[in-house]
Formats: sequence, C-alpha cells, structure tokens
Amino acid sequence: MTTKPWSLDDCARHYPAAGVGGITVWRQHLAGHDIAKAGQNLRGAGLEIISLCRGGFFPSHSPTSRQAAIDDNLRAIDEAHALGAPLIVLVCGAVPGQPLSESRRQIADGIAAVLPAAEQAGVKLAIEPLHPMYADDRSAVNTMRQANEICDHLGSPANLGLAVDVYHVWWDDALEAQIKITGNKNRLFAFHVCDWKTPTTDFLNDRGLMGEGCIPIRQIKGWVEATGFHGYSEVEIFSTRYWSMDQTSYLAQITQAFQEHVA
Repeated sequence: MTTKPWSLDDCARHYPAAGVGGITVWRQHLAGHDIAKAGQNLRGAGLEIISLCRGGFFPSHSPTSRQAAIDDNLRAIDEAHALGAPLIVLVCGAVPGQPLSESRRQIADGIAAVLPAAEQAGVKLAIEPLHPMYADDRSAVNTMRQANEICDHLGSPANLGLAVDVYHVWWDDALEAQIKITGNKNRLFAFHVCDWKTPTTDFLNDRGLMGEGCIPIRQIKGWVEATGFHGYSEVEIFSTRYWSMDQTSYLAQITQAFQEHVA
C-alpha cells in the first residue's frame, strides 16, 4: 500500500532491487489474481510475504452485518493461507454513536468466532491499535493496553497478538510498558513505521517519510527489539502526495529515509 499505484508485479520487480526483502499484501491488490500463484511469484522474486492486510471491522448495530464481517474475515483467512501469508492484520472497526465498550465487546466476539479457522489454517491474527482520531468509525481499539486486554479476555491464544504501528501509538505514555508486556506474552507480531507530519493536512493520507515528522522512531524500535522481536520494520505510508509522484523515485526516498532514521 505504501506504493499504492504499483501492481503486485511492479512490486516484485522493483522492491528486491531496492533492497526490500518483504511485503505485506493488501487484499484489494489480489483482485483478478490467482492468489496461490501471486504468492509464488512474490516469493520467486525474493520477497518474503509478511502478512495480509486487512481483516477486522467486526462491530455493527446489526447482527446480520456482524455475521457478514465474520464471513469476510473467514475469507481473508482462506486468502492468507492460499497466498502463504502467516499473519492477518486486523483493523478492528467501530460504529459511530455506539459505545466504545460495546464495539470492543463485539470485536472480541468476532475475533473469537474466527480464531479456530485461523489456527487450523496456520495463520496468526494481529490486532492493530489505531490512533484515537479513528475511534468513531475505524477502530474502537486505540491503545496497546486495550488490544492486550482483548487477548487476555480470549485466553491468550498463541495465534492472536498485536501489530504495532508507530503512527497510531507514538503518543501513548504507556507505550514502552505495553510493548514490554506484549513482548513478554509473545504477542508482538508486526512493527510498522512512518512519521507524523506537522502540520498534518489529512489524517488518513498524509503520513510522512521517516524523519519527516515528530515520532521518535528509533526509540520505539529499541523498545520493540528489547522484547526479542526480530521481524521486519515495515514501512507503511499512506500519502496522496507520495502516491502522485514517480514511484521509483519515491521508493529511493523511502530506502534513504529508512537507512537514516530506522536501520
């Protein structure tokens, strides 16, 4: 999604040459593809498939809609299995006007409904806490503590954990402690980086390159690595400005920013 204008084939051509070793595939980029073959092509190009994005969006006023969300997440599990993705990132959802506590209860219920299928498929699920600005309609899970509480409530299954995106959690004064708790419970499944620009002109599609904003990325990465996490630091930038430019030049900027502010 960081290089949204590119197809999966474009990513397979350009990422390895730029030193990129892994990719998270967003489901919409699989449209029209034989999913198993797409996975083979990405791996054949030298890219490790880190995860499939995204599942979630469980809450609704309507039981029918909640079941439809569960059914869609079951399809995502099938897609991840076919693709060879070991993980699905969950953007959990929220309902405007519905109490956040009720949305969190419905999120926990939805995850519980799909966990057995995920376990059978050998796929892990990662709850991604989203910044509180998205609490109205995008995610009622806004802190790592809330995500950890859902894992605890569901009995701490081995295939349920967290995806930590610095864009969403950098502001939390409990972040270091929650990263440590998550690591101690073997729940830290993914780590995403970008930067928070000041001023931000669009809260969804104006993320910055690493070093372009105010997030202490290296400090947070240090906390993550102190848990024993050795996975990828995944660049996830949503940016209308960067999507509009030549993506090869943009990728070069990404790799430079990564070396200077993350690696």
